[in-house]
Amino acid sequence: MDKNKDLLFPDSWNPQIDPYSVPLDEIDVSNPDLFLHDAMWPYFERLRKEDPVHYCEESCVEEVGSYWSVTKFNDIMSVDSNHKIFSSQGSISLFDQNEDFITPMFIAMDPPKHDIQRKAVNPVVAPSNLKNMEGLIRERTQEVLDSLPRNKTFNWVEKVSIELTTRMLATLFDFPFEDRQKLTRWSDVSTARPGDGVVETEEQRFDELRECLAYFTSLWNERVNAEPKTDLISMLAHNPETRNMEPMEYLGNLILLIVGGNDTTRNSMTGGVLALNQFPEQYDKLKENHNLITSMVPEIIRWQTPLAYMRRTALEDIELNGKKIKKGDKVIMWYVSGNRDEDIIENPNSLIINRERPRHHLSFGFGIHRCVGNRLGELQLEILWEEIMKRFDNIKVMGEPTRIRSSFVKGYSYLPVEID
Repeated sequence: MDKNKDLLFPDSWNPQIDPYSVPLDEIDVSNPDLFLHDAMWPYFERLRKEDPVHYCEESCVEEVGSYWSVTKFNDIMSVDSNHKIFSSQGSISLFDQNEDFITPMFIAMDPPKHDIQRKAVNPVVAPSNLKNMEGLIRERTQEVLDSLPRNKTFNWVEKVSIELTTRMLATLFDFPFEDRQKLTRWSDVSTARPGDGVVETEEQRFDELRECLAYFTSLWNERVNAEPKTDLISMLAHNPETRNMEPMEYLGNLILLIVGGNDTTRNSMTGGVLALNQFPEQYDKLKENHNLITSMVPEIIRWQTPLAYMRRTALEDIELNGKKIKKGDKVIMWYVSGNRDEDIIENPNSLIINRERPRHHLSFGFGIHRCVGNRLGELQLEILWEEIMKRFDNIKVMGEPTRIRSSFVKGYSYLPVEID
């Protein structure tokens, strides 16, 4: 067993390994190198077929330990919508929070505190506010697209995906526009693990997040003494249920809102361009009928699945799909696998922009923790593709993307493209 495990997971992913030759109990899909090389798909396919609720006794990733993988669509829904048994309290990732740097956030809370804090930020993504923001989102999208080079290869992630989502974050927080790149950096730092290419040590990560807290504390102090406005900081500062948060809880919720407003949309913006190039017949279909953007956007979000999983912790012993999960066990809902479940989604590995039920996917979660900003994310993507189709006949991918080394954030740092 140990010999095979060393072969499967040495310092990096080994492409010579046949996923169907690995003993079932040795499969460990927490390995970030699988995601770096986009090599996790056959492992998830096998788990869905042979062991849909799979126990990994020891992750190859230090500090993770043992965990359960839930890989089928309906099983994931069962876990996600049962917060009384499968708790979010403490951590939503494979990693427990460092005891010296705990950042509570409402996505990692159970009711009633979760409900109270979520309610405080709900107004920023209410339909009326989204309608008010639509013009600004479109104007900024037009500016970014009109500035792109022609007949020259450039990095779509940097020039479009990061730039647009960072501008949106600055708007949501009413954050100083000239400093908006800090938001992207803090988002990357908050989800990074030492050695993955973002931070070198855990202490560096903590130091940068303390800088984030200091910056946002200054903004809080300005807003709490001013008239209430519709930005997220003002909403938290003036809501009686959140205005007395401890500093680390304030930081935790900031991280949640920054990552939620950044990673999901950013990586779907890139994933959509990549997917349409991988499925050119779908790109042709879009060129013939721009009205398909409405169904294409949720299909891109399904196909990409920008956050690969969410974690829960069992509050009591329970049986799931024939497996006995014990109180205290980590339970990982692999959205990235559920969104490719052949029993639920027809031809799930393909992008099909005119699916009949395009929103029947797991990328936003289910139950009380369903993504609070899902409609804002869809709106940004809809506007982006509307403006793309007005301008460009074709966005050509010129080489392989560089993916993020993370089993949590399923994204990209580089996608070379060229616009005719």
